[in-house]
Amino acid sequence: MTKLIRHSRSLFIVLSLSLGLVSQPSLANGEVGEHVNNLHAHLSQYTEEVSWLVNKFDAVVDSYQKAGKEANTDVMIEYWEEVNFHAAIETNYVPVYALIWQGIYGVKQAIDQGVPVAKVREEQLKLEQALFQALGAVKLAAQYQQQGLLAKVQTTETEMASGPQTLEEIKHQLDRVVAKYAEKLVDVATTMVHDTYLQRFEGVEGALIEQDAALVESLEKDFNVTLPKALQAQADVEEVRQIVQSMQAKLHEAKALLEKAEKNRQDVF
Repeated sequence: MTKLIRHSRSLFIVLSLSLGLVSQPSLANGEVGEHVNNLHAHLSQYTEEVSWLVNKFDAVVDSYQKAGKEANTDVMIEYWEEVNFHAAIETNYVPVYALIWQGIYGVKQAIDQGVPVAKVREEQLKLEQALFQALGAVKLAAQYQQQGLLAKVQTTETEMASGPQTLEEIKHQLDRVVAKYAEKLVDVATTMVHDTYLQRFEGVEGALIEQDAALVESLEKDFNVTLPKALQAQADVEEVRQIVQSMQAKLHEAKALLEKAEKNRQDVF
């Protein structure tokens, strides 16, 4: 584990230097707790939450081993979104945040598809490694934060772009992702996906959840699992374009929902 955390620290240093040691403003399903601006004081809590998550995810796999596909995998997402650690890693190191999402869906999909338990355990190990890597990154971020090297994280919805127009901007940004990928700039395209999710989609996520929570979950998976994995696997450009087009269709649906909600509010007043 020491080796794993040391590796995560090295990754975080590289990322921090490339970004000028600046945290990006973020929201996680609405309001982010102020704890993200005092990471050091909450490290013991984050450590406990990671251990809790590991145990909870292990219980899901144990349930699958005993009861087969009757095991409830949806609770894995609920567990992840329940802890404060979720926001701590999301606001400081989005690539590892995405790895955790990918790990969760790796276990979830393996169980839902009924693959052998041994294969599920392999996915579970990847998830646990991502969680401990994230914990190491948050610990390092806490050090930087104490030294005044990280900008304060914005923690209220009013500080981020929101509304139907933001969804249109996201669609255009995804077109740029495809263009950069076609230019063989894989890392640039991947970073654009992370930034678009963090800086734009999360600004409308809270309002959108009120309209269609399942649609939000589907888009979260696209941003953090489906599209990044396709980019890193160097899939065909056409395959990446199809993923993006599917996301854009969902974003179009989301925009219509928010526009309808806004019109209903205006009619009331």
